[in-house]
Amino acid sequence: MSAVPAWLRSVRVLTGLAIVLTVALLALLAPLIAPHDPNEQNLLTTFLPPAWAQGGDIAYPLGTDSLGRCTLSRLIYGARIAMTVAIVASFGAMIIGAVLAHVAGYFGGAADWLIGRMVDVWMSFPPVILSLILMVGLGTGLRNVILAIVLVDWTRFCRVLRSEVLVVTRRDYVPAARLLGFSHWRTITREILPATLPLLITLISLEMGIAVIVEAILSFVGMSVGATTPAWGQMIADARQYIYDSPWNLLFPILMIFVTVLGFNVLGDGLRLTLDVRLTETQRA
Repeated sequence: MSAVPAWLRSVRVLTGLAIVLTVALLALLAPLIAPHDPNEQNLLTTFLPPAWAQGGDIAYPLGTDSLGRCTLSRLIYGARIAMTVAIVASFGAMIIGAVLAHVAGYFGGAADWLIGRMVDVWMSFPPVILSLILMVGLGTGLRNVILAIVLVDWTRFCRVLRSEVLVVTRRDYVPAARLLGFSHWRTITREILPATLPLLITLISLEMGIAVIVEAILSFVGMSVGATTPAWGQMIADARQYIYDSPWNLLFPILMIFVTVLGFNVLGDGLRLTLDVRLTETQRA
């Protein structure tokens, strides 16, 4: 049992990982497991309830919407948009934030002051409002949604990681590496980055949940993907007009967003508890 990494023995990590992998498989295998084309319309079968309810049809397990489109198929294909944004946007924000955080924390001085002021100014804007403003300038589309999230959320990584880099830089082995002739690049990548990596992994898992929510908000207001591309926020926007006729069409995409974000948050929390050496030592004490 000792050969198994500690994070793989965590119930939280395994639970979060199971949820995230399930949603990822839905997204990856959407063409194979979706019972219908997500945009296929059948005006003779509008507002069908789920198959287990009275009047339901087994051909449409979760019912249909106002245009007779299969709700389950649209949910499955919507997972593609959510996971694409979660992964690509989070890694983009992580790269920018982590690079600037290590530069600021390691070099200090003018570089730290300049990057710190950039973060302060950028974080003075509410994130969702700033995302909407950027989308107005960039235009709609999945690529621009990802870009907007990257431009907004890099500050989350930069602020938190900078504090960790400052702590690590003051440890004895960092000045020792410089005395041995290590370059700045080698010192950061060989001595500092491995120490900050657990926090970075935790932050990126939490950021993925935030990215899912932001994309849902943008698609809800019609500033994400086009009308022919299923997205959970878009499904909520369509279903709110018919909430009394088909409440399930509003409930299911909300539930998918909730479960996906919960999976990322539980995974991030579990990774934080198992990878953070200071927390592990506190628990043992």
